[in-house]
Amino acid sequence: MALDATLDETKAAEAPRVARREVTTERPIVRALLIGVALVFLLLVLFLPLVAVFTEALRNGISTYVEALKEPDTQAAVRLTLTVAAFAVPLNLVFGVAAAWAIAKFEFRGKAFLVTLIDLPFSVSPVIAGMVFVLLFGAQGYLTPLAQAIGLKVVFAVPGMVLATTFVTLPFVARELIPLMQEQGTGDEEAAISLGADGWRTFFLVTLPNVKWALLYGVLLCNARAMGEFGAVAVISGKIRGETNTMPLQVEILYNEYAFSAAFAVATLLALLALLTLCLKTFLEWRYAGEIKATRGGH
Repeated sequence: MALDATLDETKAAEAPRVARREVTTERPIVRALLIGVALVFLLLVLFLPLVAVFTEALRNGISTYVEALKEPDTQAAVRLTLTVAAFAVPLNLVFGVAAAWAIAKFEFRGKAFLVTLIDLPFSVSPVIAGMVFVLLFGAQGYLTPLAQAIGLKVVFAVPGMVLATTFVTLPFVARELIPLMQEQGTGDEEAAISLGADGWRTFFLVTLPNVKWALLYGVLLCNARAMGEFGAVAVISGKIRGETNTMPLQVEILYNEYAFSAAFAVATLLALLALLTLCLKTFLEWRYAGEIKATRGGH
């Protein structure tokens, strides 16, 4: 027995090793060229505009930059941007989780149609989305009597801006969750139900923990998009200075008034919010890489 084991080990050692194949077969010069093109593209499209924004904002000195941010209309725009995002993101969070749960875990008629509706904001111009709400809640809108009956002002007011922003950012949470939930299947939920858990208990103790990182990514992206929304909000807000101006609208107004330093100063706030979102997402991917990989089935 020992001799046989020794012979087997010797044969295994003498057997030719299978050479590892590269994932790609391009020549090194081709790889270097492709990487260089990608880096140049990022430099021209991402980094240079970002540097230009901060350079223009600080061109006249730190004091001018700070004064531009202290301007009452700018501070009102910052508060309104945060307020709109504070309403739109939770609404999309609830809808996205419910829609993804229904689509990935259940079979029903109209599933494909529901997925198409979720993707609709990606194919509709934000300006058109804002116009739709004006037509619905404007002076002669179809839903204006209902809004007046409950004392709700939509057009040229915060509720309308929240509705428009919610519509534009509708797909982000759902589209982050649906592929992961479909990949995970229904095995964990079926096991929990077989052990006596009801539907809500299964959702909160099994389904939600399995998708928590994808849910967080979706919320971060949704929040960044909500704060940077321009087209739909510009149509339904009326651009009333100090009342219905968000930060993107404030940037446009200041730029049109040739207050370039002030416009770029407000733009840096939006850029910093985007960078903060990116850094937070990157940190979470690095810090919880093991858990994320396990949640995605090791892929």
